[in-house]
Amino acid sequence: MSPSPPTPAPAELARAARAASRTLQALPSEARVAALHRVADALLARKDEILAANAEDVADARRLLAEGRLAAPLVDRLVLTERKLATLADGIRAIAAQPEPLGEVLRRTELAPGLELTQQTVALGVLLVIFESRPDALPQIAALSLRAGNGLLLKGGKEAERSNTVLHRVFTEALAPDVPAASVGLVHGRAAIADLLALDDVIDLVIPRGSASLVRHIQQHTRIPVLGHADGICHVYVDVHADPERARAIVVESKTDYPSACNAMETLLVHRQAWEAGLGPALCEDLRAAGVTLFAGPRLAAITDLPPAESLSHEYGALACAVELVDDVDGAIAHVNAHGSGHTESIVTADPATAERFLARVDAACVFHDASTRFADGYRFGLGAEVGISTARIHARGPVGVQGLLTTRWVLRGHGDLVAPFSRGERRFTHQPLD
Repeated sequence: MSPSPPTPAPAELARAARAASRTLQALPSEARVAALHRVADALLARKDEILAANAEDVADARRLLAEGRLAAPLVDRLVLTERKLATLADGIRAIAAQPEPLGEVLRRTELAPGLELTQQTVALGVLLVIFESRPDALPQIAALSLRAGNGLLLKGGKEAERSNTVLHRVFTEALAPDVPAASVGLVHGRAAIADLLALDDVIDLVIPRGSASLVRHIQQHTRIPVLGHADGICHVYVDVHADPERARAIVVESKTDYPSACNAMETLLVHRQAWEAGLGPALCEDLRAAGVTLFAGPRLAAITDLPPAESLSHEYGALACAVELVDDVDGAIAHVNAHGSGHTESIVTADPATAERFLARVDAACVFHDASTRFADGYRFGLGAEVGISTARIHARGPVGVQGLLTTRWVLRGHGDLVAPFSRGERRFTHQPLD
């Protein structure tokens, strides 16, 4: 691969992003919206330039894959196409079409006559997003960050160096004349990550997108809050009341549509009676026919010749999955809560009461009924795109769009008011909610 282009020091980029964020927040909504439309247009107008750079990255990646020096999922995620660029442009326009996120008043309270307090949305500040492969993530994340008024630092993997460089150039050149290019900074070189993770006085949130090892490394090496998920251990539970054809379609797509995605099914749970009625074996045959290698949980291994799964808390990220039997929906719920990663879980059943029990009791960011786990995605949720999927319990959870990149502040408007008269009992708080 070609050497990384020279860039400013990480601290310099971060401070520039902070200043750019303040400029962004002061711009009218129309200016940020117009910039996003210019970006969407530029992605399509410069598609040949983008795809040429990506083709070089893909060629290098496939050579490294053949030499055993790069994982197949990274190569799969690296490829850009005209269709992907068109989808990116559509997603960015969808982000632009969303209601203005900044300055939304969430609460108004009269503390006392003439003293009004409001709670309103504001940008988080400066985001650092570290991602592996997937160059299409760069314009998605940058668009969400810009709409929310945040400064952004991006660190992509070396396997997508050329693609990321061109996409960053296309994006930032489209921001002129009123949006500062420094609002989206691209960091080159693995050594810069440690420097960035030390900037807890400038960077407000880190969002890692990649392998579990990458996420855990970042969590262990920074004092900056980290948003994201380490594992995507997703289940599909096929109930005794499941429609067979619907179950077969959902199970196969959940595993095979994009096996390396974090929302792909990693364990299939089957009600014991559904297995005995023949649906379970049919599901396994469908998966095998689609090229999926199957491993059995302890209960299924006792009655079949499937090789035993080493763990029921494993993310395969490939055409492989575990299959296990449960006695009922409560057994499925207990299994999911014990072995899942809190990402996405789905039940297939025609019984509404069973479905609602599963939806209410499974502890995950996304819980589905009669739907593929592959729906867990910011674009498919109507967010335009996502900076990632979070399994955290503080702040955003699930696919993180514009709303997940905001925080709030309190604004108090008075007329020379002091606390002392309230302390002396001369004035009283009314705490009256206002429309």
